[in-house]
Amino acid sequence: MPSKTSDRRARSSGGHYDDAYAAGSYGHDEYADRPGGGRRGEGPKSSRSGSHNLSKPKKKKKKKATSPVWSKIVTVVGVLITLAGFGGVAAAQSFMGDLTSSIEQGSVNEDGTAVEEKDARTALKGPIDILMLGLDTRAGWAENTSRADTIIILHIPASHDQAYLISIPRDAEVPIPSWSKAGFNGTSHDKINAAYYFGSQRKQGWQGGAGLMKKTVEQLTGLTFDGVTVIDFSGFRNVIAAMGGVHMCVERDTWSSHYVKRDGKPQYLTWNGQYRSDAWVHKKGCRNMAAWEALDFSRQRYGLPNSDYDRQKHQQQLLKSMAKKATSAGILANPTKLSDLIKAAGASLKMDTRGVPLDDFIFTMKALAGSDLIALKTNAGTYAKSEFGGGEGITAGTKAMFDAAKDDRLGEFLMENPEYLIPDKS
Repeated sequence: MPSKTSDRRARSSGGHYDDAYAAGSYGHDEYADRPGGGRRGEGPKSSRSGSHNLSKPKKKKKKKATSPVWSKIVTVVGVLITLAGFGGVAAAQSFMGDLTSSIEQGSVNEDGTAVEEKDARTALKGPIDILMLGLDTRAGWAENTSRADTIIILHIPASHDQAYLISIPRDAEVPIPSWSKAGFNGTSHDKINAAYYFGSQRKQGWQGGAGLMKKTVEQLTGLTFDGVTVIDFSGFRNVIAAMGGVHMCVERDTWSSHYVKRDGKPQYLTWNGQYRSDAWVHKKGCRNMAAWEALDFSRQRYGLPNSDYDRQKHQQQLLKSMAKKATSAGILANPTKLSDLIKAAGASLKMDTRGVPLDDFIFTMKALAGSDLIALKTNAGTYAKSEFGGGEGITAGTKAMFDAAKDDRLGEFLMENPEYLIPDKS
């Protein structure tokens, strides 16, 4: 369990990005925003046995092949879950070698040790909480210069019949605890996405970065994570490409801060923080998007009425679309496509399953096949000023939502606070 004592919040004069990092001079990234600019979008565990079938009314649906619940990491895991859910355990196991050989696994604990397997297996019998991080990796950058610009909590209740996605604003201003192996003494407050950067210093790489991010989010939410996953956006593009694109809906014309239109075609242009008359525009409407367009649209926040909260909504739409596409007959019935998808996703993933063998971890969640994915928004989707004077704050309502997740009663919380739900328009 993470300690909540004040010594984890030790102040440090070095608790901010170095000048070159802040200036964005490490190179460019065709998927990421630059830091700054634009309006910023906004105790012990209990028995955790709350009800989870009250979060939204059940709608009559046409019978169809079930889809699993996942997130960025679970795109590939979900394929295996789906196969297992259809009674195809043997088929799923036949692809397990492709998955386990592609995914880099390691411990994100500060001492580098894994959880005792007997303890980890026990943890998976109840609620499951997974921290999922999407990296902003720019071309030419070293491993210790990345930020975690997508921070998602996947909460699966003890009933294992639903799953919730909670996106944390990347600009949330929070205390960041120390990480001794990276030489970081902690800071009273900074943008939460900086935790990955601080933890990865001194050659600590993704394990140090994800470890400090885990420690920071646990301190913020009171949760204890059963697993941590990291995905690089550049690799995520390969996953979508392996699917042949995904179906996305654009609510309003949205200009890109990364691409311009040249001779009718998209061309990446280093972001300069200003709208350009030749900016690529993602037109309103629903269509199948190529990998570059789906990723670019899901990462936009500038010019949108709800800034980072619109981006969170679009990222979660992308995850749902990927889930549907990956479990479509065209992929499930094609062993070559399925294998390519698994390899592409696996090559993009880094995981810590806290001592649980990956196949056990996956099959523990097989009951999720056919469940509804429930997307939630922090701060009820509105900007909240930070108490520290910069970045985004975390409201009392959001803290109550974190407490509900910790106590495994999100269903009850959402019945009383429906404004935290993101409507499902899929």
